[in-house]
Amino acid sequence: MSMDKMIEKIVKMQNPTVAGLDPKLAFIPEYIKKEAFESSEDLFEGAAKALYEFNKGLIDELCDIVPAVKPQAAYYEMYGWQGVRALAKTIAYAKEKGMYVITDGKRNDIGTTMEAYATAHLGKTEINGQLLPAFDGDCLTVNAYLGSDGINPLLKICDTYDKGIFALVKTSNPSSGELQDQKLGNQTIYETVGQMCEKWGEDHMGSYGYSCVGAVVGATYPSQLEELRIKLPHTFFLVPGYGAQGGGANDVKGAFDGRGLGAIINSSRGIMCAYQKQNRPETEFAKAAREEALRMKEDLLSVSGKISLE
Repeated sequence: MSMDKMIEKIVKMQNPTVAGLDPKLAFIPEYIKKEAFESSEDLFEGAAKALYEFNKGLIDELCDIVPAVKPQAAYYEMYGWQGVRALAKTIAYAKEKGMYVITDGKRNDIGTTMEAYATAHLGKTEINGQLLPAFDGDCLTVNAYLGSDGINPLLKICDTYDKGIFALVKTSNPSSGELQDQKLGNQTIYETVGQMCEKWGEDHMGSYGYSCVGAVVGATYPSQLEELRIKLPHTFFLVPGYGAQGGGANDVKGAFDGRGLGAIINSSRGIMCAYQKQNRPETEFAKAAREEALRMKEDLLSVSGKISLE
């Protein structure tokens, strides 16, 4: 089971961190951009080269201490097809280095269209009698608010290729409550969607008590995070909102179960841009990212305790 692989990496590294790879040109050191643009035929190609070189530097410094990366597709798509190629290369490089890859695409549709998204990001595409992976992430973020018609096609692909998904449940943005906190009878919409995640995962359980259907639950809502951990015992959480969005270790402690499992906590700008925040030389961007990831690890372990499989 795909989530099992991520859980085993978390336990081995004693680190429930996922590093978000959401690069913009403003985040990338000037020397990387200069070389990329000078060796490229057009600006989109130069931007894509810069993104990939930046990501490689980060991955090289993080791969032995951080179990997973989470590239956000939009930050690559904004640089055209060249940027999308950089996304594919980033996923491949991270997996080559042994990292678990959560592709943050927040895809949602139904039927064959959702099956196409699932095939693209998690499965294999049939071309002239051959099955080939297009992006080959380990996990994909999805929007579950179209209901089961948008999730069932994903589950077929997850079963076939040993993959996982994280469905949006209680997101970290300030306006999430406009919809997600509304009541359906006696419970909120986010609780309803969370319980659907539990239901969707029933027949897709892994070895450590969690299914291949995870949930996105923000660190910016710690009481709801704690509430959902109790109500969704078989649903692993992807927790955004730590660091740059204001969440800290005390905000995410409710996401962990008694083994220190149950959640992987995301930091994007906090890790990627650590060199800028610390006013470090730009040649130390990857070293600064590593140091921030280690600091974050210790911060999280202070509330999760030792992480174990039993």
